[in-house]
Amino acid sequence: MSFVKGLKCRECGAPYPVAPVAICEECFGPLEVDYDYDAIKKVLTRDEIGRRPKNLWKFRELMPLDGEPTVGLNSGGTPLVKADRLAKALGVREIYLKNDAVNHPTLSFKDRVVAVALSKAREFGFDAVGCASTGNLANSVAAQSASVGFPAYILIPDNLEKSKVLGTQIFGTNLIPVKGNYDDVNRLCSEIAGRHNIGFVNVNLRPFYGEGSKTFGYEIAESLGWRTPDAVVVPMAGGSLITKIFKGFGELAKLGLVEEKQTRFYGAQATGCNPIAAAVKAGTRDIRPVKPNTIAKSLAIGNPADGYFATGVISGSGGWSEDVSDPEIVKAIQLLAETEGIFAETAGGVTVATTKKLIEQGRLTADDTIVIAITGNGLKTTEALTLEEIESIEPKLAAFEAKAFGNIAGAAAS
Repeated sequence: MSFVKGLKCRECGAPYPVAPVAICEECFGPLEVDYDYDAIKKVLTRDEIGRRPKNLWKFRELMPLDGEPTVGLNSGGTPLVKADRLAKALGVREIYLKNDAVNHPTLSFKDRVVAVALSKAREFGFDAVGCASTGNLANSVAAQSASVGFPAYILIPDNLEKSKVLGTQIFGTNLIPVKGNYDDVNRLCSEIAGRHNIGFVNVNLRPFYGEGSKTFGYEIAESLGWRTPDAVVVPMAGGSLITKIFKGFGELAKLGLVEEKQTRFYGAQATGCNPIAAAVKAGTRDIRPVKPNTIAKSLAIGNPADGYFATGVISGSGGWSEDVSDPEIVKAIQLLAETEGIFAETAGGVTVATTKKLIEQGRLTADDTIVIAITGNGLKTTEALTLEEIESIEPKLAAFEAKAFGNIAGAAAS
């Protein structure tokens, strides 16, 4: 049973029927899915959610499908890790890591949005699917379309990390590198979608695709015992994820699943691509596009589609946005790995480094319950790291002791 009432414009509120369209004809604002929350409230309870399999579809009444999902049946359900050692290192009491670095099947939060978008593409009867991507979305569309035999056309900037290119190409998809940045790629995908019967997950399917991100927020609240945290730190590329976590928390409150609370939202960007953070700092919602130049390529969107709405969520919730340099990103990746045993990609380095900066600024306090969004696995961005060379030793006990313990071992042995 579907609980979708239709689509509506996020700007002017104009209603639209359910269709693969993303832009309002009245004001050119973006469309989003509108639900019958009164009907959902009658069937979706904490107990019912708790009885369901541990994946994103346990919240299916809040997903935009007419029937049962057909793609991504095992996505979502990732752990919320209590990060005591990281919290101690940063000087606060309580940090949690929402760890989508272990999401199924391609180790990023994009597996959530793709599961929803491809299931909806099937319902719309598209001949094929596609996307414009900075890497993680390409991996996920390639993998999940392959799992159900959906032809896919995946367009990427031609300067992506080799590991992410390989992580897409291995699935035998139609991978097409484009000379230019993400914004150039996205414009081309919009032209293709206008001419061919292809469901581009972040173009003509964008209203449905974005709904998958809400499950990131639902799972945070459920894992915290059906409460929302004081603060959430979220990496921003196009800006959609932070707005959808906000929407998800609001929906849970509307349904009576959590108490209504003012969670503060903090946006994290790399200094080399910080259009949303720059707008927040300038006290405006107007986004000034930039040309990306950062190792955090998964966040390298210079003209973010949801930037205007992301700034609204951040400012309206009492949060803030910061950006961090490439060296800070690398140090934060290492800090997270050394304290919590979690290897995050560069976007995770951005959120951890931003959290550190926000604590130093006093914007996050020692008494806050803080959740950091870890959206992708470090194995995807190994090119961004340069670690010291390690010398080999002879296969002898003395050589081991000298390498591992230095003079201390020798003194103890004697």
